[in-house]
Amino acid sequence: MMPAAPQQPLPSTCITVNGQSHVLQVDGDTPLLTILRNHLYLKGTHYGCGSNQCGACFVLIDGFAVASCDTPIWAVAGKSVTTVEGLGTPEQPHRLQEAFLAGQAAQCGYCTSGILISAAALLSRNPHPAEADIHQALDRNLCRCGTHNRVVEAILRAAGQPAPRTP
Repeated sequence: MMPAAPQQPLPSTCITVNGQSHVLQVDGDTPLLTILRNHLYLKGTHYGCGSNQCGACFVLIDGFAVASCDTPIWAVAGKSVTTVEGLGTPEQPHRLQEAFLAGQAAQCGYCTSGILISAAALLSRNPHPAEADIHQALDRNLCRCGTHNRVVEAILRAAGQPAPRTP
């Protein structure tokens, strides 16, 4: 019987999440979502489909909404990652978080973190979006609850715009 080959140490990867640097020894192909939830214990980013189809796992990477479920950790080295926890704090919520709470823009809440991330990316690029811009920005977020109109109204409110009047 041949002796087992010595195991190679895992490479170190440095990532910045919510403004804090972390050095991790993980396989470079480990999905960012796994790192966030299982290594950094940031549970606000949710596992949905695992194949970049639903938006539940969206995070901001250098300001863009990206699916963390299929983004390998090596791809975020040297970039800034923001999770829903990094948008605001309980004491100082982000304007989107305030608008979502005020407008009761969540039902089960599973998709809400991904929607908040998509909305934050939109507002960083377009501080005064039209309703059509919001619908386009949320196109990659799969949600089947009954609060979609409230979500759009909350994003408009966060942008300082009046919500559309429904008949």
